[in-house]
Amino acid sequence: METEQINQLNNQLDDLAQRNRDIRDYMDYQGKKERLEEVVGLSEDPELWNDPKRAQEIGKERKILEGIVLTMDNLENGIADNRELIDMVVEENDTDGFAAIIADVADLETQMAALEFKRMFNQPADPNNCFIDITAGAGGTEAEDWAGMLFRMYSRYAERKGFKLDILEEDDGEIAGINRATIRVEGKYAYGLLRTETGVHRLVRYSPFDANNKRHTSFASVFVYPEVDDSIEIDINPADLRIDTYRASGAGGQHINKTDSAVRITHEPTGIVVQCQNDRSQHANKAAAMEMLRSKLFELEMRKRNEEKQALEEGKSDVGWGSQIRSYVLDSSRIKDLRTGYEVGNTKAVLDGDLDGFIEASLKQGV
Repeated sequence: METEQINQLNNQLDDLAQRNRDIRDYMDYQGKKERLEEVVGLSEDPELWNDPKRAQEIGKERKILEGIVLTMDNLENGIADNRELIDMVVEENDTDGFAAIIADVADLETQMAALEFKRMFNQPADPNNCFIDITAGAGGTEAEDWAGMLFRMYSRYAERKGFKLDILEEDDGEIAGINRATIRVEGKYAYGLLRTETGVHRLVRYSPFDANNKRHTSFASVFVYPEVDDSIEIDINPADLRIDTYRASGAGGQHINKTDSAVRITHEPTGIVVQCQNDRSQHANKAAAMEMLRSKLFELEMRKRNEEKQALEEGKSDVGWGSQIRSYVLDSSRIKDLRTGYEVGNTKAVLDGDLDGFIEASLKQGV
């Protein structure tokens, strides 16, 4: 054990302690701790289980609060314990013990980094599940194939995160890919992780559908919005809705849907259209479509509230519907986010769902 190593370890613990103090203040540790105590009390009340939906909400909130409060407690205790252990192992010249402290402090660094990343989820709906709408741009088969590639990319990303994926609407392209699709992603912080993916994604490649193997540029739009629960009041006047039913598309054969079970709902004041066809029951599809509509209206209201604030923030990129956010140039092995400048060369990995670098960069820069 050299003096330089000991000093370096002590400095690392000093840095961790300061970061822990900073994040406690920022994330309102005391308020979250008090709320956790309330939630634990509620979850232990036998009467709660008479209302399964409420019990599920309380369980979800408890898990989120524990993830923050208990991690902060563990960091504080770990920092204090390792300070004491350093003095002991140095005094006893215990090299194995010193190596164990180094490993433990590295684990504390990992926990702190995860907590600091979670700090970037600063919107009320960030912990929620979400919906992703993918729509092919103009360009026929090229654009539809690109939309299908994005559909696969987000599906793979959800799998990597251990999220549950439900396909609510899928309209296949004439030759390849999809014209549009809506998927529901269920998992902790699904919306917080995916919300910065909203925008237009641009693909440049030598087309597999062009006999002359020419370079083509295609566009597809991605729109991510949170699933909202009953704790968020969204008033919908039934008179504002136009509800249409139609026959769900499918592969045909014995599984083809022979009834008009698919549902399309148009909210006439805003022009928002949602549709669902993943269930054989028209009632189930209507219920799912209404949930999507509530979520889209919530997201629209949040955008309106933040519009003025965002307009005043210098240097912040517009990530609204219709703005180009990322360029995928496959023949040059380059994918670049146009808002953050983050760029990677492993295009296959990204299209297989490795989006962590792009998402972390966009959250850190607050796009």
